[in-house]
Parts: sequence; C-alpha cells; structure tokens
Amino acid sequence: MTRAFAVPAAEPAAAVRHFLARLRFETDVADVHADLTAAAPDLVVVDSRSAVAWEQGHLPGAVHLPTARIVAAAAGTVPAGARVVTYCWGPGCDGATRAALEFARLGYPVKEMRGGYEYWVREGLPVVTPAGRIHRPVDDLTAPRPAGAACTAAGCDC
Repeated sequence: MTRAFAVPAAEPAAAVRHFLARLRFETDVADVHADLTAAAPDLVVVDSRSAVAWEQGHLPGAVHLPTARIVAAAAGTVPAGARVVTYCWGPGCDGATRAALEFARLGYPVKEMRGGYEYWVREGLPVVTPAGRIHRPVDDLTAPRPAGAACTAAGCDC
C-alpha cells in the first residue's frame, strides 16, 4: 500500500463524474488566455478585486466588477447570455468563487479561473498596468520557459 492510495481511488465512473464536474466549474489561465487571444464570442472575463488591485494590474480585455457590486451592476456590464469567467488574486483567495456564485445566481453560465491574477502573471502573460501593457518574466515553476514551449489554443505542454 502506498500513502497516495492509503484511501483507495474512486471507481473509474465516479472519477469521471468528479473530474468532469471540476471542469464544468473551473478553467485555467492558459485556456482563458487562448480564448481572449482568439476573441471567443460572448466571453466576458471579470476581475472581482478592488479598485486598487485593478489599477495595480489586470488582464487585457477583462472588465472590473468587484463582487459586492455584481448584483447591482452585472446587467449593465455583462451582456445577457454572455459566458463569464471570474478571477481574483490567486489560489488563496475566494473572491473569484464568490463572484462566480453571484453570476450563477443571476443566471449566467460561469467558471472560475484557477490560479487567478497570480498565475496569469507567473505564466508571463500580458497585464495592463498604469505603465501600459507589460509582461513579467515567466516563473518556471508554473510555465515552461524554453523557446517554443508554451500554452496555446491547441493545449499546454502539460
């Protein structure tokens, strides 16, 4: 017996349901980047952080809608029928989860972007700051550094 399987793995059918459910609720930075780059129709990426955080840096093409304002402002900011992806600071922050919950309550199809702003930046993807559009160095603990190794619309090296 190994430590990893001290509790036996789920039956394959249960595992399929579990992992499929996760993918229904969450997406990753690479997939959001690919969709934004391809100008996926009806996709709205929502930054649910504070105004100070938004000004510090945000995803190109994202809209700023702090969680506390979603109920009051969503209809005027996000078109009806749009598919919404929410993000906040990073994996240690529940802001994107709370924002996704509010959009779901309003009837929007919604997913949370795992990793949030932190992993977007760590993967070397572009951000908009007061200084303009910038790229920070890739953190090789989160994304490949070698030339030619990258996440694209066709998928990631993982």
